[in-house]
Amino acid sequence: MSRSRLTEQQLSFFNTFGYLYFPGLLADCIDRVIGEFELIWGNRGGGHHGQPHDEELRSCIVPFPDQSEYLSSLLDDPRIHDIAAGILGDDFNYTSGDGNFYVGDTGWHSDGYDGRRIPSIKIAFYLDPLTRDTGAVRVVPGSHMCGDAFADRLEDEIRDGAETWSVAPDQVPAVVVETVPGDVVVFWHNTKHAAFGGSKRRRMFTMNFYEHVPDDRLVDFQNALANEGRFWIDRIHGEAMLRTAGPERMVHLQQVIDNDFKVKEVHARLRQERSEPSRG
Repeated sequence: MSRSRLTEQQLSFFNTFGYLYFPGLLADCIDRVIGEFELIWGNRGGGHHGQPHDEELRSCIVPFPDQSEYLSSLLDDPRIHDIAAGILGDDFNYTSGDGNFYVGDTGWHSDGYDGRRIPSIKIAFYLDPLTRDTGAVRVVPGSHMCGDAFADRLEDEIRDGAETWSVAPDQVPAVVVETVPGDVVVFWHNTKHAAFGGSKRRRMFTMNFYEHVPDDRLVDFQNALANEGRFWIDRIHGEAMLRTAGPERMVHLQQVIDNDFKVKEVHARLRQERSEPSRG
């Protein structure tokens, strides 16, 4: 199916440094993308759990692209499909995506730093012009290489960098990927990233992808998917994503559908914990 494969040079850069930047990749449709983003938030009361975004804490919706037929169709768009296919293989899995209003700084972190994790990536869509001083994503090249002395030391020390290195978080050596709406950034989930100086309503959504999982790693995959239950959902994929899926899209959904049954268990446990009276 792939029609716009990544070049060998792009793949080498991604595997070495942990990220890729695609300026203007969706410039021709970004107005529609932003319109759908705002529509989803409007349908949810403009913020978290139906409450307006208070501009004090991050607001997040999961799943997010899945709630729009149009945003779901980005999975079929060769420009997005072929990034995932080039890195993870033609039978990659689409897991989930989150929509966000970010507030202020986002400290240094990986989306789960783990040398045994099933290879997985995030494709990020930033919907406001972002510079180094207004919330542009920063990445530490090479920080995704679990087991490497540099990457492992960074994992151990970066959260206390101000004390360990006498360096403020926004002064940690990194690449600042300044973006305008329509640009796309992709990185390994293990890659260290952060943002500083952002507004109180910084718009961003993601799509997350895994390699197709071999049978001997399915329990690991089920446990990784189960973690999404913390977003108060029972299944990974949203209704619009599934309803509009053709055979080609289903290649990237079916293994998730077959293995996301633990999500409901986590959600049920959280509901029970919330309903139990506090003790003490």
